[in-house]
Amino acid sequence: MKNFFAEKSKNKTFLGMFALVSAASLLFHSCNQKNDQKEAEKMISEYHPVAKTVPKIDDEDVSSDKRVIYLTFDDGPNRGTENLLKILHKRNVCATAFLVGKHTFGSTKQKEDFELLKNDHLVELANHSFSHAHNKYTDFYKNSAAVVRDFNIARDTLKLTDKIARTPGRNIWRLNNINVTDIKSSAEAANSLKKAGYKIVGWDLEWRPTNKMGLKGNHEAMLKKVDSIFFNDLEKTSRHLVFLTHDQYLTDEDSIRELDLFIEKLQKTNRFVFKKLSDYPQINGVLN
Repeated sequence: MKNFFAEKSKNKTFLGMFALVSAASLLFHSCNQKNDQKEAEKMISEYHPVAKTVPKIDDEDVSSDKRVIYLTFDDGPNRGTENLLKILHKRNVCATAFLVGKHTFGSTKQKEDFELLKNDHLVELANHSFSHAHNKYTDFYKNSAAVVRDFNIARDTLKLTDKIARTPGRNIWRLNNINVTDIKSSAEAANSLKKAGYKIVGWDLEWRPTNKMGLKGNHEAMLKKVDSIFFNDLEKTSRHLVFLTHDQYLTDEDSIRELDLFIEKLQKTNRFVFKKLSDYPQINGVLN
């Protein structure tokens, strides 16, 4: 069992220990700048006694008292992509956008949003397939060769230079040090993607939608989930959390505000660094 951050043996949670910070202690990073100088809101979440051991990765670029969050957004370009970019620039944080190839041709607006994403220095583009499995996931993953072909079409269509990928409708990981399949019938297709050189990344925490396709719940609830994941070592790689939501959930004012507040509050704790997925530990190693 690894040593818990911020003296967890004293029953203090990750965010709770450092929620009250001064405006002068705002996060400084290549993807972050100074934000509004207001006192961070106190956030104390419940103590969770269950913990597990996860791979320990030492990151020389991140001090031991900080944690890394990778903001990722699926299914773009889509409704809400422009709002997403506005939030990223307001808070000056970077993110990884998992794009669906066919969406770049879906409408004139989607074509324009793809150009915005492609030319934005805060955004890294990654592969989320060309067809998004036509939303028929069980059938899609039955044919491994067709899955690889679909991702190759997206790679070529979007002119992606990296092979970071996320499988549609599945939380699958295929990296050198992580092998996770949420639905076992998809394992063969995932293995084929890895054999083809794709670095498949799932997620540690998802902000899910309401029935009306807005963000469900509020930023306080999501902050507690971040706290709980780090406290209980539930992230796939220690000190590194991959966060997922979708462009299309960012079309109403409440959802836009809640995501903005979520990022702002994380910044104001001075305990987090935001990075693109290409910086995830061991992701750039040659796949075994």
